Parts: sequence; structure tokens; C-alpha cells
Amino acid sequence: MRSSSWAPRSTWYTVREMLRMRDSNGARMLILMTEQFLQDPRLALWRQQGAGMTDKCRQLWDELGALWVCVVLSPHCKPEEQASWLQLLGQWDKLDVCPLEEGNYSFDGPNVRPTVALSPGAEGEEEEEEVAAAGSRHTVFGRALQAGSLRWSDAHLQRILASDSYGPSLTGNVGSDKPIFDPQGHPLWLGEPFPTACARVDTLRAHGYPRQALRLAGAVVNTLRLQRRQQFETYKQQKKELLQKGSTCITNTEGWVGHPLDPIGCLCRALLEACRLEEETLTLYPDSGPEKRKVAYQHVPVPGSPGESYLALALEVALLGLGQQRALPEGLYAQDKVVRNEEQLLALLEEVELDERLVQVLRKQAGLLLEGGPFSGFGEVLFRESVPMHTCARYLFAALLPHDPDLAYRLALRAMRLPVLETAFPAGEAHASPLDSVMSNRFPRWFILGHLETRQCELASAMLTAAKGDPKWLHAVLGSIRQNIHSPALLFKLAQDACKTATPAGAPPDSTLLGIALELGLQVMRMTLNTMTWRRREMVRWLVSCATEIGPEALMNIMQNWYSLFTPVEAATIVAVTGTTHATLLRLQLDTARREELWACARTLALQCAMKDPQNCALPALTLCEKNHAAFEAAYQIVLDAAAGGLGHAHLFTVARYMEHRGLPLRAYKLATLALAQLSIAFNQDSHPAVNDVLWACSLSHSLGRHELSAIVPLIIRSVHCAPMLSDILRRWTLSAPGLGPLGARRAAKPLGTDRAPLCQLLDAAVAAYITTSHSRLTHISPRHYGDFIEFLGKARETFLLAPDGHLQFAQFLETLKQTYKGKKKLMLLVRERFG
Repeated sequence: MRSSSWAPRSTWYTVREMLRMRDSNGARMLILMTEQFLQDPRLALWRQQGAGMTDKCRQLWDELGALWVCVVLSPHCKPEEQASWLQLLGQWDKLDVCPLEEGNYSFDGPNVRPTVALSPGAEGEEEEEEVAAAGSRHTVFGRALQAGSLRWSDAHLQRILASDSYGPSLTGNVGSDKPIFDPQGHPLWLGEPFPTACARVDTLRAHGYPRQALRLAGAVVNTLRLQRRQQFETYKQQKKELLQKGSTCITNTEGWVGHPLDPIGCLCRALLEACRLEEETLTLYPDSGPEKRKVAYQHVPVPGSPGESYLALALEVALLGLGQQRALPEGLYAQDKVVRNEEQLLALLEEVELDERLVQVLRKQAGLLLEGGPFSGFGEVLFRESVPMHTCARYLFAALLPHDPDLAYRLALRAMRLPVLETAFPAGEAHASPLDSVMSNRFPRWFILGHLETRQCELASAMLTAAKGDPKWLHAVLGSIRQNIHSPALLFKLAQDACKTATPAGAPPDSTLLGIALELGLQVMRMTLNTMTWRRREMVRWLVSCATEIGPEALMNIMQNWYSLFTPVEAATIVAVTGTTHATLLRLQLDTARREELWACARTLALQCAMKDPQNCALPALTLCEKNHAAFEAAYQIVLDAAAGGLGHAHLFTVARYMEHRGLPLRAYKLATLALAQLSIAFNQDSHPAVNDVLWACSLSHSLGRHELSAIVPLIIRSVHCAPMLSDILRRWTLSAPGLGPLGARRAAKPLGTDRAPLCQLLDAAVAAYITTSHSRLTHISPRHYGDFIEFLGKARETFLLAPDGHLQFAQFLETLKQTYKGKKKLMLLVRERFG
């Protein structure tokens, strides 16, 4: 049986139900499940291959490890029971196939303490120790083994669990090395890592002690609040120095969201459970219950704290954890878990209907996050590898917007940052702390960077959509997008979304938002101009469409500034053409004068592109300028100038054919002669790509008349050295009189003869080419090519015979071959058999 099918969510639910009922069979079932998990043959295979297990298996192992923490930490188990569990866990922990905990989380993390220093040296040293400690081997059972050393016998802890009204006695904190109450007289729980304190809360709930779990959760929240106040006071004293540096050491390399013990989730579930309406029976463990129903909550007062409710505390704790500034953990799965845990917490919050009381909590916590300095992911200065706040900010933005738009936008704009993509420290500037150099040297791979960038884009899109109709916030959002989003693909998506939002069907467009869509599109064009992605054509077409929605000024503006936005090909073939189509002109609804202004702008653009890149833009420019004589002449002159500057024969022939098609045969002829002047076809290039172009040029000159034909013959002789091709041209010209074509201006009385100029020169060239080619082929000929050579001589004889003394010339040629190559007896025998 494989682990992927051992423990469906209902099995975890059953084990937790057994623990809640204090049924000892719950632990026995967990032992059986663990042993089955460890027998999975894939564990050894994955270890041998160095491959990670599937996400589903990894999640099951995480849940298994968390359940064992609850079992071992049981407040009512017998010592011998716990000892037997720890013995089993110790055996499993030593197995080579036992999965390791991912994410470099500390096993001796910082305590929940009331003060945290911001001293760069001290903080950096402590963090370095934590980073180093994380390098040792810890399996998924490590935390359960560690829980074996925890006890419930602490007198202060027992008093917290026993009463809702526990407060300071007359003697206060005398004899204690740490405070046990906050200034308001509420109990604190200090002295152990925060995730461990939350594991106690979860354990109490799991074993059927909901009231005690709630009391301890309240003490942990009191401690977090005191810690935050102390942190804020410390930050205020050093704020000026930190802001001047523009960088900070991170106060917690170990985040609470995504942590293996899920401390924030444990606290939230304990607090929310107390607020569920009585008829609701849905468990708060994600996806673990047999049913999925909407949960309804109510405010339940916190004893001894007037005005407080457990529902408000749950919201406060969730936001404190989600807004914590922390480093992204190492490893793909650990990073995925951060994302997944964040989404689970936000899903819990989204089930809570926000009333006026909760909105006030939300506003207060949002303000604290903004002012939280290096302890908050929304603080003014971030550590370079901090987990971004985009997903949390999107929830806060949507929740705050109806009640405090200014706060909603300030928070969301602050959260737009993605510091890991920003420029590293300037050259020569000292790092803020030793931790910075440690973290930079080991820079973890951000496996989820693409996901984070997408979430950043979604936050920006939500702000753009909400700010429709509000120019102040629209421009603020645009500035933030320009500063923080670095992916052209995501910027393009934002531009598209903004354009769609700005142009609803059946309603007038939002001109400001439409302008922002265009601005984003222009930024994408500038960013990708020199990198050229496969989506550029789509982007360019969209940009023209967006500019068209705004109006002719915007369209003409991108035409006039095309150099910084488009390649010449894009500008000439997409921008100028799309911007002047019938559909575009119809959409713009321009009068005659304005329409001509747009056309003139497009023609100017096309001519500039043709000058910049005549090879690819000359023909599009000519096509676009057809209806304007002056522009067309200018485009034609650009082609002529480019021919002198090295415009290739292939492009010249293409433009020449276009001229013929347009009814300008003399210009076509001119361009064809320029193309021929650049061409060279060797004796053995029968299949040269320009063969058809040469034959077309010869046909054109023949149709124009004897004068044009005479002028092109020297060019043909100079450019073409392929004998069969020369003889083919010769025969074509002897079939009819020159000037008989539909474009001919002057007609000859009869076909030209090969004994007179200009064809006699071409005949001489063809004969000379056959002679030269024959000698060249015979130099390295092999017997298997003898037959081909005899056929070649046959074609040569046909050309020789076009001359008055052709018989004599061919006979002399053969005699020369026989004498020169008499060593090739078999070949010469074949020559005699065929030609005598």
C-alpha cells in the first residue's frame, strides 16, 4: 500500500477525534499509520536518486509529524506511555529513509520575549547561529522528540490554564526572572519559542481541553502584543538611522507562516473555534472534515478584557503573522508551503464577516503594520530576501477599501515591493549587518519567484480596477508599477487588464485609466525593444489598438516616437499599416483633414523606417505611399540610394516585381538592372535562388524593346556564368520580336538573330561558358558521372549550332577535349560514339 492512499483527510480527522475524546487507541492508530508510511518503497528510491517526494506525500508526512507533536505533548498521558512513544520516534528518526524537515527552520528558535534589540551586531550574531544550526539533520519527527522534554508542571502555566481571572498577586513578579503579567495585569507566557507555545495550544485543543487552550492562546496573544509594543519603541529610537541606511537586518529568519508547527494557524483556529455559532460543527483544520459548510462566527467576550472579543483577537493574530517580516525558507517545498499556509490563513479570514468592530481592528492593525519598521513586512525598510506581502495586502486592500480608501491604498502600495529583484547594495557600501553577507553568500534559490511576481501583478491589477475614476490613486498605482514590476509579460497583462476595465461595453471609457494602460504598454515596448520576444507582434498590435481607443493624438504620438518603441519592421508593417486601416479610420471617425493628417504621419513613419532598414521596410513604405505621389517618389529614391549602399539583389528584384505589378515597367527595369549588377551566378549554380528573378528580368527587358534588351545583355554576361542558363535566356529571346509584350513601347519587325548584336555577344558568352565548364568538370570527373557529362555536351552542341560556324566550332572543341583528356579512354570512347 502506498502512502498516497494510506491517510486520506478523513483518517487524520478520525485520529484527532480519538485524541479529543481521550481515546488511547488514537496513538495506537497513529503508530500503525507511521509504520506503514515508513514501509513505502518509494522512500528508498527517492533517497537513492536524490529526488524530492511528491507534494502530496510531503504534506502527509508534515501532518503526521504535527500529530505526533500533539500526542507526545499530551497533558494527561502517563510517563511510561510517553517514554514508549519517544522510543519509537527515536528509532524512526534514525532510519535513512525517514524524510527530513524542509525549510531550514530552527529547533532552538527565539523565545516569545518582550524586547528585541535592533543592534546590528548582536542581532546578526544570533541570526548567524540560527542559520548554522539549521544545517544539521532534522527529520519530520524531530519536533515530536523535542516535545518530549516539555512539561506542564510550571506553576504559572497551571494558573493560566486553570482560570479566566488569573491576575497579578500582591507580591507581583517578585522572585521571577521574567515578567509574567503585562502592564494591564493580563498573564503572559514567556520562556519558550513562540511556535512551541502555539503547539501547546494546539495540543490542548486536540486532547479535548478547549477552555484551557483558549486561556493559553490569550496569554500568548498578550505576549505578542507586549513584544510588538517593545519592538515599536525600540524602532522609534533607531528609525532615523535605519531609514538613512535604507537597509536592515532581518529580525526573524524563521517565519511563522509556513512553519512546520503552523503557530499562527493554531492560535487562529483556537480563537475562532470559541466564536463559532453553536449549530456549526465544522472542524477548523483545512480540508480535514467530512463536510464543507459555511462557518458563521459571533463575538465572544474575552474575560477580564472589556471590549475585547476572541474573534477580534483571531483577526489580529492572523494579520500579525501574515505581516511579519521574515526570510524566505530554503527548498522548493518549504517555499510552496509558505504560499499554501498564507492562502489557508486568508481563507479562514475571508470566512469572517467584517462588522464595524472588526473593521476597527483591521484599521488599527493595518496602521501598525505600516509603522512596524523592520519587524513588519509592510515597514518602510525591507531586508532583501524578505517574503513579499502581496497576497496579504490584496486581502487587506479589498477589506479596507469600503471603509478607509486612503489606508487601503497606502498599505497596498507599500506592499508592491519585491526586494529580492531590486538592485543589490551599491558598490563600496557596507552591509547593514553580518547577516546580510551570510544571506547574500548562500542566496537561496527562489523557486516560487514566478508565483510571487504573479501575485504582485494581481495586487496591482486590483488597485487599478478599484481606482477607476480616481486620477490621484491611478497615477500613484502607475508609479508603483513602474518602480516595482520588472516582468514585461506581467506588465503587458496589466496594460491589457487596465484597457479592458477602462472600456466597458455600453459606457464611456475612463480616459485616465486608458492612458495608464497605454503608458504601461509603452513601457513594455521600451523594455523588450532589444530583447525581442515571440509576443512582440501581439504587443505591438495591442498598443495600436489601445492608442486608437484614446484617439488620433495618441496614435500619431506613437508613430512620431517610434524609434524608442519599435523596430523599423514593426513600425512599417504593423504600426503604420494597422493605424491606417479602414477599421481604424472608421473607429476614429475623423473628418477629411484629420484623416489626411493621420495618413501623412503614417507615410512619414514608413519613409523613416525605409531609410533605417531599406532591406525590410522599402516595399512596405512604397505600398503605404502609393496614393501620394511625392511620398511614393521619396520611397523610390530611398530604394535607389540603398541599392548603391548594398541593398541585396533579392530585395531589389522583389521591389522591381512590385513596380511591374503597379504598372511602372521602366522603374521595374531600372531596379532589375541594379539587382543584376550585384549578382553573380557561377558555372555550377544551375539551381541558384535568383534564377527565376534573372529570367523574369530578361523577359521584362525583351517586352520593353530592343534598346532595353541591348542594355541588359552586358549585365547578364557579367553576372551569369552558368552555361545552361545563358543558353536558356538566348533561346527565349529568339522566339519572338522584342517589344511585343503588353508593356512594350517600341516594336521590332521580327525576332532578333544570334548572328548580330546584341544576341551574338550573349551567344559567344554561352559558348565560352560551355567550354570553361567542360574543362572544369573534366578535371575531377569520376566514371559514374560520364553519362551526365555526355548529356551536357549534347546541350552544348545545341548552343554551338546557333552560330553560323557552329559545326566547325563544336568539332574543334571536341578535338581539343580528345587531345587534352586522352588519358580518359573510356570517356573519350563515349564522346566518339555520341558525336563522332
